[in-house]
Amino acid sequence: MKILLVEDSERLRRSLEHGLARSGFAVQAVADGRLGLDHALYGGFDAIVLDLMLPLLDGITLLKKLRAHGSSVHVLILSAKDRVEERVAGLQAGADDYLVKPFEFDELVARLRALGRRQTCQKNPIQLVGAYAIDTAARTVRNGDTTIELSQREYHVLECLLSKRGHVVSKRELVDRLYPDAEHGSENAVEVFVHQLRRKLVATGADDPIQTRRGHGYLLP
Repeated sequence: MKILLVEDSERLRRSLEHGLARSGFAVQAVADGRLGLDHALYGGFDAIVLDLMLPLLDGITLLKKLRAHGSSVHVLILSAKDRVEERVAGLQAGADDYLVKPFEFDELVARLRALGRRQTCQKNPIQLVGAYAIDTAARTVRNGDTTIELSQREYHVLECLLSKRGHVVSKRELVDRLYPDAEHGSENAVEVFVHQLRRKLVATGADDPIQTRRGHGYLLP
C-alpha cells in the first residue's frame, strides 16, 4: 500500500515513516495541511494517515476539500482529539477510521491493512440497499422515516458488507474488521452480530438484504 502521512510533529512523523516502511508500506510524509492536500489529490495514494491539528490547513478542512474533489482514497485520522463529538465530526467529514493518540503502533498497522482490504469506491455518503438508506458519513441506517438503532459491532458488519458490495465477505474477514487486534474475535461472534443485524433490519417491515453463502460467508447484492 502507498501511504501518505500528514503529521506536523517531526518526531512522530519520522517515527511513523520509519515504522510503516519497515511494515511493508510505501510512505510519503509531509508536515502541513496544504502540502497534504496537494499530495492527497495527485499522489495516487491507497490511504492517508491524517493528523487534525496541522499548520496552514487543518485536517478537517483538508478532508472536506479532498472529498469535495471526488477523491475516494481511504483516510485514517490520527489525532489527540478524543472527545466523542470530535471523532464524530471527523467521520462525518469523510474519514474511514479514527485512532486516538497515544496509540499502539500495531493497531495502526492493522487498521491500515483493514482499509487496504476494502473495495475503494466513490464515497457517496448515502447508499441505498433495497428499502434501506445507509448514511456512511453519519453512520445511520433508515427504512423510510424509521431510524434503525444498531450497536457499533452491528453497524461495522453492515459497513464491511457494503464496502465489498457484490462480493462474498468471509467470516474471517469480518472477524479481522471487528477485532483488528485479533485477540477477542471469533466466527461465532460474527454469526451473532449478523443475526442481530438481520433481526433489527427486518423488524422495520422490509426484506432481509443480507444473503448467506454457506461455507463462504455473506453477500450484500
